[in-house]
Amino acid sequence: MTAEELQSLIAAGLPCQHLRVEGDGRHWSAVIVSAEFEGKRLIQRHQRVYATLGARMHTDEVHALSMKTLTPAEWAASPDLH
Repeated sequence: MTAEELQSLIAAGLPCQHLRVEGDGRHWSAVIVSAEFEGKRLIQRHQRVYATLGARMHTDEVHALSMKTLTPAEWAASPDLH
């Protein structure tokens, strides 16, 4: 899987204002900004992203994914992540 494919999978299942995925084919990091994260705890945000990936999280297709999940307001207040 490529970073572009993983990014497309997340974007298809979650409306994102900003989405960046990087990785080496097995280990991934993502910055995901979505209004759907409003009012949700960190674990709920991560579960929402995992839900978009479905079975890929249970196979070796996506071995590891570290995420920064932000609301649009949190993103605006975090210029170091841009």
